[in-house]
Amino acid sequence: MERRVLFTIMLTSFLTPFTGSALNLALPSLGAEFGASPASLGWVLGSFLLAAIVVLLPFGKLADRYGKRRFFIMGNGIFALTSLAACFATNLPLLIAARAAQGIGSAMTFATSMSILTLVIPKERRGWAMGWNVAVVYTGLTLGPAAGGFLNYYYGWQSIFVVLSFLGGIAFLAARHFLQEEWYEDSSPQWDKKGAVLYGGAILLVIYSLSQLLAEPLAPALLCAGLLLFAVFIRYERHTENPLLPVSLLFTNRPFSLSCLAALLNYCATFATSLLLSLYLQSILGLTSRSAGLILLAQPIIMASLSPLMGKLSDKYSPTKLAALGMAVITIGLGGFALTVHNLSLYLLIPMLIITGTGFALFAAPNNNAIMSSVEKKHYSLAASLLSTTRLFGQVLSVAIMNLILSLQWADCAPREILLQNLQIALLCFALFSAAGVIPAKARK
Repeated sequence: MERRVLFTIMLTSFLTPFTGSALNLALPSLGAEFGASPASLGWVLGSFLLAAIVVLLPFGKLADRYGKRRFFIMGNGIFALTSLAACFATNLPLLIAARAAQGIGSAMTFATSMSILTLVIPKERRGWAMGWNVAVVYTGLTLGPAAGGFLNYYYGWQSIFVVLSFLGGIAFLAARHFLQEEWYEDSSPQWDKKGAVLYGGAILLVIYSLSQLLAEPLAPALLCAGLLLFAVFIRYERHTENPLLPVSLLFTNRPFSLSCLAALLNYCATFATSLLLSLYLQSILGLTSRSAGLILLAQPIIMASLSPLMGKLSDKYSPTKLAALGMAVITIGLGGFALTVHNLSLYLLIPMLIITGTGFALFAAPNNNAIMSSVEKKHYSLAASLLSTTRLFGQVLSVAIMNLILSLQWADCAPREILLQNLQIALLCFALFSAAGVIPAKARK
């Protein structure tokens, strides 16, 4: 049973990273077909992220009440159906709407998959299972560009969604067949609807304003409004029964809160790195997109190869120490990128990719293990939802920081020199975020 459940969750975990990385290759074709600007095309990816992060916490709470298995199966079904619907989009707004609906379906699986895995797999093998789950995420990231480019080139962008619908359907059927048990954790008659509205509104304002910080004059005001609304949400949650977010857990459970902070800093430091390196390889070194993609494969291959081993090690040794070591290794890799970009050498870049990939593998599965092992059974869905929320929010922050730094202008510099200078600053900034992540990763006890 354990292996069947793990297989089902791994299949579902593969879909989201595969989707995003495959669609990256189809964006130029979408722009040409719909006459869309790059900013508009960004919402093909951003709508998924925004929809998922807004509903993650409420879905985690509702899954506790109505059943984790039910929500996991429904999420896969919605993902499959909305992927099929995206094939028939006749304009960009319809495609963006389908992607947002896809994000809602994925949020239902984000909120439950890690919780189900933790419930089914015994503690002594939990890190091993999470290592394999992380490995399949990186496999999705690795295969996505190649598969997306092939499908888009020969069969059009719609073919990507046909494949996603097929895989989502398999995940739906596997979940119905292999997940035989239902899990409930919340029998209270009421759930925190007001808290869900406050949380959704705050997250919506914060994420949207961050994504539009350089393009929309009202974005700073919207960001302040979102932060204020989030403060209202926290205050309300502290004084309500059966809250959406047990705020006391964040303040009293030191290992849990620090592990979430470490995850936030990790994704903030690393998510935009591949975009920066792709820009460096193509715009600075003059490589083709195909050659750049092949070089960048070194990192996810290392991550996918080592993650099962690192997850297994976290069952035997302290996962917090392994995660802290991972953040330190990532810091070395990012710092190495920053210090060597002016050398314009692939021979220096590739070792840094290997170092950074090793750090990723050291951090991800052990940190997930530390988070899920630090809470009681009744908080598994909350922990899984918060883990996914910190991941998505860290990705948004990473892109926002990258865009801000890349917009810097330097007097008396050619465009290529400006880009190279800004790339170095961004990589140094991300290295500092990673170094800061060592502190919470090491301090939790």
